[in-house]
Amino acid sequence: MPSNGTRGRRKLGVLFDVDGTLVDSSYLHTVAWWQAFRHSGLDVPMASIHRSVGMGGDKLVDRLLPPGRDKSLDSSIMAAHGAVFSTFWPALRAFDGARDLLAQCYESGFAVALASSAREEDLAALRSTLHADSYIHAATSANDAKESKPDPDILVAALEAAGVQAEDVVYVGDAVWDVYAAAKLGIPTIGLACGGTAGTQLVEAGAVEVYENPRELLANLRDSAIGRLAGRS
Repeated sequence: MPSNGTRGRRKLGVLFDVDGTLVDSSYLHTVAWWQAFRHSGLDVPMASIHRSVGMGGDKLVDRLLPPGRDKSLDSSIMAAHGAVFSTFWPALRAFDGARDLLAQCYESGFAVALASSAREEDLAALRSTLHADSYIHAATSANDAKESKPDPDILVAALEAAGVQAEDVVYVGDAVWDVYAAAKLGIPTIGLACGGTAGTQLVEAGAVEVYENPRELLANLRDSAIGRLAGRS
């Protein structure tokens, strides 16, 4: 790939989801949500929760609980999820190849942004796990978006933070909600199956291609959508 990562004077960029994409946390979030629901006396199957992980917490709760419920419990459920998930911070591990993938994109001249809707404190723990801050130009948290995924607000914030345009980036994510959010801005998404969503589901949602994990994407970077984006420069 070219080393400048630019097309004319316009920067090219790669946006990354973090939970389930770069860090092996999807199932920890599933357990945290399950415990949060149980704390409020609600029994929600883990399989249903996992299929919703990647949405914003408010939308996840809305999707999994009956519409006629007492919504005054929602904030306490989300707070409980955050409290439980924080106990898992020491167990967080970056996927193999995640740091190297970020480094390669950075060294190829791309603007690299973490388009995360995690809480600020969770994002700090995730970034600490990645050990890749020197390869990241910008990062977003839940505070940067009015509406959560699958709405595209967090991606808009990441574009602004990185100084790039939607037509000049590729997004890398692990959930169908990532794909849906990016599609609303016309951004192609590379799906990674390491978060637990099947590759076929990611393709059906609109992902332009799917790899098993960051290491496989890195090994095929030149022929991937990221490589094709660089080829436009």
